[in-house]
Amino acid sequence: MKRQKRDRFQRAYVHGYKAGITGRSRDDCPSQDVNLREYWMSGWREGRGDQWAGMTGVSGIHKNPMVM
Repeated sequence: MKRQKRDRFQRAYVHGYKAGITGRSRDDCPSQDVNLREYWMSGWREGRGDQWAGMTGVSGIHKNPMVM
């Protein structure tokens, strides 16, 4: 049975969110592709916002994009 490939854009968003929630710099974006970078930055912005709002650790588990 074939496994379905994951959406590249969703993966970029999730990786950006993880980078933002851990406080990494936005310059750490690994992609040079404009579309992937856009999704990564969108996730990073939301992750930084959640970090500033104090939604890290157990208090932010409901915001984890991997759970959605």
